[in-house]
Amino acid sequence: MSDFESDGGSEGPWDEQGELAWTEFDWERYLRGQDDAVGRYLRHYEAARGQPDRIDAVAEKMGWGGEGWTEDESRAAAEESASATAEDDVYTLHKNPVYISTKAIYASLEHSWVTLAADPARVAPPAALRLLQTFHRGAGQATEAVHALDFGDYAMAVSLFKRALGALNNSLATLADDDTCRHRSAAVWSEEARARLFDLREIWLRVITECRDELERPDEDDDGDEEQN
Repeated sequence: MSDFESDGGSEGPWDEQGELAWTEFDWERYLRGQDDAVGRYLRHYEAARGQPDRIDAVAEKMGWGGEGWTEDESRAAAEESASATAEDDVYTLHKNPVYISTKAIYASLEHSWVTLAADPARVAPPAALRLLQTFHRGAGQATEAVHALDFGDYAMAVSLFKRALGALNNSLATLADDDTCRHRSAAVWSEEARARLFDLREIWLRVITECRDELERPDEDDDGDEEQN
């Protein structure tokens, strides 16, 4: 999981790129490119709807490989999947596979829910707001967890992903509330929403497992010191 290794200081993977003399226009172009990656993930995800292995199928389409969600190969493939321009060499949070998949799935949930709940006859406004709040909490906690991954703080990442899972469970509980999905169209929507939330949970649980494996791995420096003694 060297993809996110850090000595605990302020350095991050972006420091390897040196100082960038980019203007606001340069960064805007870069961020638009990363928005395209989110859209590309969502298109692959929609096309894989109904496949039991859709998470892995979409990751393969994105070029992330099969070595795990937090491996060096994932970052390299994510960068290589875009056009070969100078900004592709720059790594930021926006290229992280976990960030992209989380943002894409939550975006699809929020957009479809807002469209559905715009009619108060189908969804009561208080119920609509409660569900959106759980989405926002889950997305926020997951984003913070990805930040922790990028700084190599796996224990903090686990804690933050567990908080994100708590928000996701609140989303599922809200979907089960009769006030939320009483209307037939809302009930139909909730079935698809549950499937997407379970996909998010699967992604986060995989990352948590990888983080815990890394935390249990003996430190190479410590092993070297023991051999010298």
